[in-house]
Amino acid sequence: MKLNEKGVPVEANAASYTVSEDKLTYTFTLRDGLKWSDGSELTAEDYVYDWKRAASTETAADYGYMFDVIEGYPDNLNVVAKDKKTIEVKLVTPVPYFLELVAFPTYYPVKKDVIEASVKDGVETWATDPATYIGNGPYKMVKWEHDSEIIFEKNEHYYDVDSLGPDRIRFVLMDDDNAILSAFQNGDILFADSLPNDEIEAWKNKPEFFIEGQLGTYYVSFNTKKAPFDNPKVRMALSLAIDRDYICRVIGQAGQQPAGAYVPTGLSDVDPDKEFREVGGNYYDPTAAGNEENIARAKQLLAEAGYPNGEGFPTFEYLYNESTGHQLIAEALQQMWKDNLGITCTLASQEWNTFLNTRKNGDYEVARNGWLGDYNDPISFLDMFLSTSGNNDAQYENPEYDNLIKQIKTTEDRETRYKLMHDAEDILMNEAVVAPIYFYVDIYLKSQKLEGFYASPLGYKYFMHAKVTD
Repeated sequence: MKLNEKGVPVEANAASYTVSEDKLTYTFTLRDGLKWSDGSELTAEDYVYDWKRAASTETAADYGYMFDVIEGYPDNLNVVAKDKKTIEVKLVTPVPYFLELVAFPTYYPVKKDVIEASVKDGVETWATDPATYIGNGPYKMVKWEHDSEIIFEKNEHYYDVDSLGPDRIRFVLMDDDNAILSAFQNGDILFADSLPNDEIEAWKNKPEFFIEGQLGTYYVSFNTKKAPFDNPKVRMALSLAIDRDYICRVIGQAGQQPAGAYVPTGLSDVDPDKEFREVGGNYYDPTAAGNEENIARAKQLLAEAGYPNGEGFPTFEYLYNESTGHQLIAEALQQMWKDNLGITCTLASQEWNTFLNTRKNGDYEVARNGWLGDYNDPISFLDMFLSTSGNNDAQYENPEYDNLIKQIKTTEDRETRYKLMHDAEDILMNEAVVAPIYFYVDIYLKSQKLEGFYASPLGYKYFMHAKVTD
């Protein structure tokens, strides 16, 4: 499956699918003549291999928990290839968003022989070299110069190759926002996925500037295993001391919404006419009007944790990935925690890949974080804090929370399911596992020469039907 321009899952490599009356068995029939980008045959068994591999405890994939809706998770997944073109999968309980899961990249097939041949000293290397980066989508990677560029060309074996636009797409890899803007202004690139914060006001009314809604939350992540951040009162104090209105208005400057909760706006509740956020409400007042009360409560909590007026609180490090926006927010947080709580933090930045590994491994105290929904359901924001989740950067462990998520994923009753999701968010917010700052908007620059491009609220950018005009 894939998502169309409206974010609805539609058939991709599947020619069709059926769902049993009890909604527990999905049967997918593949298109005729499917091939990998190297011209070899793609079959149902490739999907079975991928799903079992991604779910297994041996692989320990970050997104392995996405398969827990399937019977036999994790190591005996009930998915079988009935023949070369037919895949049958049995679910634990009806899952209203299952087709959206199947449209998520973790459910895309990978090539077994290539992967197994690439293992060196127990590490897979296939995904770092264009020669072994064999896919089945619209484009194939032909060059990857690390930290410089990635070049894709049309995959002549793609089932819908005739619908594709550009013969070649070049993605320029740059970290510096000012350099990115300069490249866009010079015409070296036709699309820029970031913009220096101090340039937003100047670009707001230009036809190349775009702001789109996104299903996502920018937040502070606490390492719940490291003192003093293993104390919920400390985490809550730091969260309440943040002036979210200032960060959105002065730093963000693009209509970001101060976050009074973790799950963002834009997701429906049990009543589809109401949003999950509308029903759940705020856990504190995130507007400027709430700052005075929030700070007073933050000081009280810090004192109760044993650090009155910040006395005795150790200096700690706030970690963020390189970006002018992240740096400005880091500096603002540093000042707010100093002024409002009397505590001191140092700032450290890392390049993206290093930062991801540092955060994932728990080698930090407090860090910048953010999450975009993987699919249009609140559980996409909640199940990442399972104790077994590879995306649980907070290193959070709570058996009650784990059990709650399990109930959510095994109940058939829609009302019960949404109530339990609100209960799960209650735990996350009451224990201050994270400190939400704002709900995302997506800012980018697009040349007027670039047509046919579209973006998704889930954060995806689609170029396969684009074209460049004079």
